[in-house]
Amino acid sequence: MTAPEVDIIDLTHDGRGVARVDGKAVFVSGALPGERARIAIRRRHRNFDEAAVDELLARSPDRVEPRCPHFGICGGCVLQHLAPAAQIAAKQRVLAENLERIGGLQPRRWLPPLADEPWGYRRRARLSVKHVAKKGRVLVGFREEDPRFVADLGRCEILHPALGPRLAELGAMIGTLEAARAIPQIEVAAGDDALALVFRHLQPLGERDRATLAAFGQAHGFAILLQPGGIDSVHPLWPERVALSYRIPGFDVELAFEPLDFVQVNAGMNLRMVALAMQLLDPQPGERVLDLFCGLGNFTLPIARRAGEVAGVEGDAGLLRRAGANAARNGIANAAFHAANLFEDQRGAAWARQPWDKLLLDPPRAGADQALAYLPGAATRRVVYVSCHPGSLARDAAILAARGFRLEAAGVMDMFPHTAHVESIALFERA
Repeated sequence: MTAPEVDIIDLTHDGRGVARVDGKAVFVSGALPGERARIAIRRRHRNFDEAAVDELLARSPDRVEPRCPHFGICGGCVLQHLAPAAQIAAKQRVLAENLERIGGLQPRRWLPPLADEPWGYRRRARLSVKHVAKKGRVLVGFREEDPRFVADLGRCEILHPALGPRLAELGAMIGTLEAARAIPQIEVAAGDDALALVFRHLQPLGERDRATLAAFGQAHGFAILLQPGGIDSVHPLWPERVALSYRIPGFDVELAFEPLDFVQVNAGMNLRMVALAMQLLDPQPGERVLDLFCGLGNFTLPIARRAGEVAGVEGDAGLLRRAGANAARNGIANAAFHAANLFEDQRGAAWARQPWDKLLLDPPRAGADQALAYLPGAATRRVVYVSCHPGSLARDAAILAARGFRLEAAGVMDMFPHTAHVESIALFERA
């Protein structure tokens, strides 16, 4: 069969080009909007097909040479071939389309896209580890585009620069361990002053293996932790005490966290995001602010520096304890924290019945429709919504609109450069 020639008209949510062959959608890996390509069909489905570029016939002016030699194999990045400004523009289009199609809304104004350094930005990551007998060595990296396989990476351009160039060295070290086949993954967590590696291991480690891991950490300045079971089993190997934290200088706060805690992946973007959220929320000394899905206090503590009172609500007990401890270590006395599963009805909780002047929420991908069934209350005049999924934001925006709020502003934040992930922020005002 002759390979079809197609025009790429759009991008999918996972960064593949969209074409049509005889009216049927085809998702083309490695293709960009505005390009023409000869493609090879890889998989056929009822409603769409999947393909790869066989020959590029016309290039997009936004196409650039990927920095990483593993691009196209490793699944960690899908947009390195697209210029950073064009990546952000594509994400803005995704946000606008979701708001209009799902929410039936458009903001009164678009915020300028928020971006930071696009390389070496990942301070949190989960790396897969695989001993490959045919290659005679251990691979450490992200999964390939085919998730059955671990990408054979020598280095990673988006990982924290202390670790990104050392993946091959890390794999070689694991290959010397007696338990090399029993280590399936490594969690990476970096604070402002330290980087920790958490080794998941499926069998007990002998003294020789423990000494090898500790020596690797000492040689490179990495804290080494072991995880023989669940999250609660994580414990330090070297040094005896592991201290991770990050600072938000504009608000004079420092947040300590554990290696497996949720923190924003991109440290530079987090600083920009907090500053923008505070600008939009504009908390005043006499105001009471509610922060839902507050985590470690990433927004709660900066809000406390400006507002009269703030309450953070979080369902993860460990994060909530550390949020309270972070408030104490920063000398913040006007922040209270409440444990609650925000995916259940909490309208009877004391904090939910109180009047709040302003509301900030930063939910996971599922969004916050359950909480928005009873919040915000009548006293709330302004809502700032930080989103990691444009579809759930659009759905929740429609809920807020039905409750008397107008979508004043919205924009994208490039928290994950070179991926198709769309992070965004929206401001709602009571009409």
